[in-house]
Amino acid sequence: MAFSIKIVQFLITVIQFIVGLLIIVGIHELGHLLLAKLFNMRVNNYIIGFPPKIFKFKFGETEYALGAVPLGGAVQIAGMVDESLDENNLADTPQPWEFRSKPAWQRLIVILGGIIFNLLSGIIIYIGLAYAIGSYCLPKNEVNTYGIMPYGIGIEMGFKEGDKIVKINGKDFNNFYNIFAPNILLSDKSYYTIQRDNQELDIPIPSNFIDRLSENKTKNHIFVEPIYLCIMDIISPNSTVDQAGLVSGDQIVELDNQPALYRHQLVQIAENCSNKTVQIAYLRKGTKMISSIQLDNIGQRLDAMLLKPAPEIVKYSFLQSIPVGLNQAALIIGSQALGIWKLITGKISVSKSLGGPISIAKSFGSEFIWSKFWLQVANLSIVIALMNLIPLPALDGGHALFILYEMLLRRKPSERFLQTAQKMGMILLLFIMLYAFGNDIRKILVALL
Repeated sequence: MAFSIKIVQFLITVIQFIVGLLIIVGIHELGHLLLAKLFNMRVNNYIIGFPPKIFKFKFGETEYALGAVPLGGAVQIAGMVDESLDENNLADTPQPWEFRSKPAWQRLIVILGGIIFNLLSGIIIYIGLAYAIGSYCLPKNEVNTYGIMPYGIGIEMGFKEGDKIVKINGKDFNNFYNIFAPNILLSDKSYYTIQRDNQELDIPIPSNFIDRLSENKTKNHIFVEPIYLCIMDIISPNSTVDQAGLVSGDQIVELDNQPALYRHQLVQIAENCSNKTVQIAYLRKGTKMISSIQLDNIGQRLDAMLLKPAPEIVKYSFLQSIPVGLNQAALIIGSQALGIWKLITGKISVSKSLGGPISIAKSFGSEFIWSKFWLQVANLSIVIALMNLIPLPALDGGHALFILYEMLLRRKPSERFLQTAQKMGMILLLFIMLYAFGNDIRKILVALL
């Protein structure tokens, strides 16, 4: 049964990954296609995925196809110097419908078309999610009733059990989730202000925070989480908790004769007492009750049955959702751009941070939640757009760089040079992709050992 569930979860992850990637790539290539046609360039092929082709049809001068390998896509524009250009055509006279015969500004817009469409689609999805779902807010004041519990690098940073985070970068905030904002975690100047024993202290975020966080062995790589009481929520039928007589609303106070008033205490004791029968004390309507419970590796399952702080859902009208979505897009674009820059400049470890298709697939999760799926599509669409801006031959940014060179110096690079640069860029890009995939495999092996 457990094996069957894992198979289903694996398939859900893979399907979400494939569908999400096809949407993102399809939108990117559609940007090139539509803008090329806008300037009367001939587009020979539009393919989502890589060959072999499993579906194709021709409309006008363009063949539209779906490839069997969903890890990319391409638009073949006549006369464009890329990996699809036949070397024998370089000596031919440029035709009016070819990419190379068009003004530089038109070629630049076509090259940036995929990036523009990815950014726009991400923004539209953020606005749509803000309107359909709203935003989640876990009030800071609610969390600060009991404070936070640090883990891993959180402890090394100086956080202590019961600390109350009151400011971020010297500014007040309301939503506890703001402390995890990527733009905060990636900045070299970010810091938290905490309240401890009626005193305020500043805790800076270390420059190697992202690398250290990726090493964190705690669930979801968290470094702090809210402290909350052990109040039972939904109890699984026939579970050991159910057999011990606990019901929804009971508040656990002791486990194995040790204080277990808070969630982190309960989980720690349960893990230390695995496969033992111990005493559990709990309050029911103010009355203390005692029972016995068999702890059969249920530390995390006990945690899953606890009532957790419920975030508030802030709803927006359609007009209100527009600035909310734009703000979300700006934060993601800024943080992702900063992350890519730190990756390129070596401030973030490539081996710890660069992920391939397996890492991307895992980010979709093993259950389908439509809002999470579309949020991930929006995030990846932004990442794809920014990655394509890198001025590397074979990427849109490389093509754009050569066109800008032509526009500024009034001198066009030779087509032979462009083709050579394209080939070198493709080799480098292939190496990066193989490295990212190898990095995924390495992470899996490290986790298993």
